[in-house]
Amino acid sequence: MSINENADLDPSQVEDLRGAGSRGGGIGGRGGVNAAAGCLTMLLPLFRRNPKLGIAAMLVAVLCFAGYLVLNSTGQLGNLGLGGLGGDTAQQPEDNTELQQACSTANPDRFQRTDCRNLLYINSIQAYWQQALPQHFGQQYQRAKTRLFSGGVDTACGSADAGMGPFYCPGDNHIYIDLSFYDELARRFGAPGQFAQAYVLAHEYGHHVQTLLGTEAEVRRAQQRDPANANRYSVSMELQADCYAGAWANAASRTTSATGQPLFTSVTQKDIDEAMQAASAVGDDSIQKKAGGSINQDAFTHGSSQQRQQWFNQGYSSGDPKQCNTFAG
Repeated sequence: MSINENADLDPSQVEDLRGAGSRGGGIGGRGGVNAAAGCLTMLLPLFRRNPKLGIAAMLVAVLCFAGYLVLNSTGQLGNLGLGGLGGDTAQQPEDNTELQQACSTANPDRFQRTDCRNLLYINSIQAYWQQALPQHFGQQYQRAKTRLFSGGVDTACGSADAGMGPFYCPGDNHIYIDLSFYDELARRFGAPGQFAQAYVLAHEYGHHVQTLLGTEAEVRRAQQRDPANANRYSVSMELQADCYAGAWANAASRTTSATGQPLFTSVTQKDIDEAMQAASAVGDDSIQKKAGGSINQDAFTHGSSQQRQQWFNQGYSSGDPKQCNTFAG
């Protein structure tokens, strides 16, 4: 992957909360934990008591890096932590001043920084959907901001910490990520590479597209009507987000900034291999094996390694998000 070193970036697509200090208050007592919610934060006490279980907890965190947590009956995400959660949250102050300066063309070393590279990925992903959504689905795209946080954050879906991995909150239409997650993704789970990071973000924005198209609402209703198959609906949702990520990857080298500058000069097979490796690493079967357990397909919520690679490749090979109907059959 070659980034256009002279590309103008749009920092307004990111809200930098890393200097916001405390989370703020206002998280109340309603909400419930769904099968996919809670993830690592629910397992953190196990790590302190039993290191072996703690390793399993870290593996579960990668399952959650896909980030989309199944909605509860209130239409908000379920409990992201150990306490009760609600939909009310105090807004944290954002300060993009440092990010704007660091990621401007005046800084020749800006793309040595993870936050600036991720800003470029976000600009590219949203530039793609700005054209692809009306072209393929006849609907205008509405941008979603990514919120960078450090340690913990309050959202319209409840409280989260870095252990949750990146996630999309349909309650406020934001993507949330603590950039230290990428260190865990590379070191613990064997999915290094810059394009693995781009895949993570493209997957999360795939969930935003699902919200805009009404897919997530339809899935939530189906899960409520047919709870016995809730996991199956979740798998289809996650695989579709992988496919949408692949469709973006196909077009990434053709995306441009607001001023018409290319954001990438090339996307290579090595980059696609990095994305495929990340998709495999977060397959349900791969995580279950790494946790020392047997393969239990009934417990799958995101799809197997093979399925995740298959659907990313489906989007990448076709370049057509309309070919991402993971719910058929």
